[in-house]
Amino acid sequence: MHNHPLISKSELLQLCSIAKNAGEEILRIYNNDDVNISVKSNDTPVTNADIASHNEIIKGLTSAFPQFPIMSEEASVADWKQRQLWQTYWLIDPLDGTKEFIAKNGEFTVNIALVHKGQPIAGVVYAPALKKNFYGALKVGAWVESQDGVQPLPIKIHANHPLTIVGSRSHPSPQTQEYLTRFDEYRLTSVGSSLKFCLLAEGSADLYPRLGPTHEWDTAAGQAVLEAAGGKVTELNSTTPLRYNQKKSTLNPHFLALAKNTVQK
Repeated sequence: MHNHPLISKSELLQLCSIAKNAGEEILRIYNNDDVNISVKSNDTPVTNADIASHNEIIKGLTSAFPQFPIMSEEASVADWKQRQLWQTYWLIDPLDGTKEFIAKNGEFTVNIALVHKGQPIAGVVYAPALKKNFYGALKVGAWVESQDGVQPLPIKIHANHPLTIVGSRSHPSPQTQEYLTRFDEYRLTSVGSSLKFCLLAEGSADLYPRLGPTHEWDTAAGQAVLEAAGGKVTELNSTTPLRYNQKKSTLNPHFLALAKNTVQK
């Protein structure tokens, strides 16, 4: 295992500017009420903003980092025979939280992750409407950039009382409700898209159990930021880390994400 990071701080910042350019494309459509919605073959909504963001990210990554293949929610997934040979690749969700985007609550994100040997080692989660950018890489560090400037993650260094658990606003599952019965006292907070991982990275929440379906592009960037900030993501009821590109399907198993304070307990 080499000890130097696969991606430098300056390359991570390059990644941030690609995400911000994609965010500008999304906001142009969002602010002009110019949204065209269609439904994909898997019954999920897709908008012209998803496609505009995808095109901007592909352009940025192929120009700055031509050495790595790219997998995007908005492109056909490479054949498993080919994909299983990928050591290092980009995994992107150009607009996570399409439902939040359509509902105009601002909780949608641009997600870019670098995956190496199944592990997300660098990621950017940019929320253009909230003007917040979360970014991090293993062995490099993790930060949030907002109108208050740039702060290292986590911001909050003490555990929350009571325990603060992040749930899904648009996909609450009966299994999650059942899982929560194991905690005596907790506060539930809800946020859309991959911002759930960012609440943990900040330290403003402690746990994010996901007992509903997610795809690998929904989680990789958020996991990278959270783990760069000292947190971790494991398969549910297991110590096995959540990993990528290990099988033909892009669906994740159920998982549990933990903030740094919770990991240390």
